[in-house]
Amino acid sequence: MAAALDRLRQRMRPIVGTETVPLGEAVGRVLAAPLISPRPVPAFDNAAVDGFAFAAASQSADGPTRLALAPGRAAAGHPATTAVPPGQAMQVLTGAVIPAGCDTVAMNEEVVVDADSVTLSGHLRAGSNRRLAGEDVGCGQSLFASGLVLQPLHIGVAAELGLAELSVFRRLRVALLSSGDELTEPGQSLTAGGIYDANRYMLQALLRRLPVTVDDFGILADSAEAVEAAILGAAASHDVVLTSGGASRGLEDHVVRTVERHGRLEFWQIAMKPGRPLAFGRLCDAVTIGLPGNPVAAAVCFLRFARPVIARLAGAAWLEPRAFIVPAAFTLDKKAGRTELLRACLRQAAEGPEALLIRRQGSGILTSLTDADGLVEVAPATTSIRPGDPVRFLSFAELGCC
Repeated sequence: MAAALDRLRQRMRPIVGTETVPLGEAVGRVLAAPLISPRPVPAFDNAAVDGFAFAAASQSADGPTRLALAPGRAAAGHPATTAVPPGQAMQVLTGAVIPAGCDTVAMNEEVVVDADSVTLSGHLRAGSNRRLAGEDVGCGQSLFASGLVLQPLHIGVAAELGLAELSVFRRLRVALLSSGDELTEPGQSLTAGGIYDANRYMLQALLRRLPVTVDDFGILADSAEAVEAAILGAAASHDVVLTSGGASRGLEDHVVRTVERHGRLEFWQIAMKPGRPLAFGRLCDAVTIGLPGNPVAAAVCFLRFARPVIARLAGAAWLEPRAFIVPAAFTLDKKAGRTELLRACLRQAAEGPEALLIRRQGSGILTSLTDADGLVEVAPATTSIRPGDPVRFLSFAELGCC
């Protein structure tokens, strides 16, 4: 599994062009050029509190300091029009430009005010309650790298810089298909031996969290001609063709055969559980991704393989989830040679969180995913795990599920 991920990480590059979009439409899009600040933030020294601004050098060496009250005041958006002489103080409100001649602000609670003066109750360090120009962002500072998927807080920073639009990658076009005569659309009556198509709806929901547009090609019959026509048509008009089912070598598994016949199969079958029949290839100019038909295997393969591949093709950085090392709260024996991805939840123990396996681990038990908090990833060389052993835990938040 690790070798397959490394191979994909090295080979995948953005395949979409760029466009400029209004800032209000940029959330969830992929930044196409580094974001360089055109100005400092804040643009000027300003007051962090309501109070009185003065020069720190005007303070007495010992005892209270009485300062004459300068006329006028400074408020946010309304700077003072005159400088404050030494030995005087001017009223300022939060966010106001620090008046010329001042470098320090005393909070209202720190002074006694009378008709024509203010008295400081104690000695303040120079620069107290003053926000410096550029202390958040410097002019010319590189803030965000190309490939960043823009989130709401990034949009806030761009707005703070005064940017009305951003250069982003165009959305990747993804064609989504399911394969199998046994599949039925939700809401329709089931035939004998039929099941509802959960995979397509689950994958469509997961794709919405990525910078892509999705076209739903529905359910394909187990017919070589039908599968071939649909996949070739999808590949001709899309950047990625994502399928579930039909990725094995059974008599009615036509997805892999179609890619082999008309394109190139990069690799097929991964030493992992669940999800061994996982296929990547190229057809026309499109990347094809064939996921297993079992719903848990389809979900796990999407999260661990298809998600970072699709994000990278869409211009984003490779989405490698961070693993958290936690103690196991379970016993496991397995054969060497394959990676296992086990559904698990975190429970709080006396010394911190620990990973507890969901009891039912079958690849067709979709509710085992909704019962879990994430996946425990067990390396191929590991053959046994005992309570207290450290394990790699991948949260569903890291995998883009929530």
